[in-house]
Amino acid sequence: MPGFRFRCFAALFAACVLGQSAHAQATRLDDSTSPRAQVGTDFRNAQMLDNQTISLPFGHIEYRLATAAYVGKQARIYYVIPLAIAGLRSPAGMQLQWRSSGLFQGGMGRPGDRVLVWSGVVRAPWITESFDLQLRIDRRELQIGQGGNLRFESYFEIETQP
Repeated sequence: MPGFRFRCFAALFAACVLGQSAHAQATRLDDSTSPRAQVGTDFRNAQMLDNQTISLPFGHIEYRLATAAYVGKQARIYYVIPLAIAGLRSPAGMQLQWRSSGLFQGGMGRPGDRVLVWSGVVRAPWITESFDLQLRIDRRELQIGQGGNLRFESYFEIETQP
């Protein structure tokens, strides 16, 4: 019986090792040439949706992503919302929604989320995309002073497929 146990253990070990090596590695995309990387607002355009929920438009944000290293490769691009956001007590207190201007998928997420926005073969050294961003905030979760604002920097990650 030890031979059977050893073969089962060896098969399980091989499956775990091969499964890990086949998993795609995420890399942050360089967006340093984007016109405005950090998003911020001052609440002058805020609207109350109910007693606790604030709707806050961030407007049109353009991203320019350096994809030259991935041209010709099958890839997935994710929109990553940072977990820690200055001025916010809890990730549950904010929801970010976006509409894409074309290439990427629209969607929504909360702080700490990583949302798939594009999948396909990378065809160009740059991908330019823009989002219209809107926040929904539970005002009980805000901790900003008078005249303060909410600031965060979302970013994109890419995973290539073998």
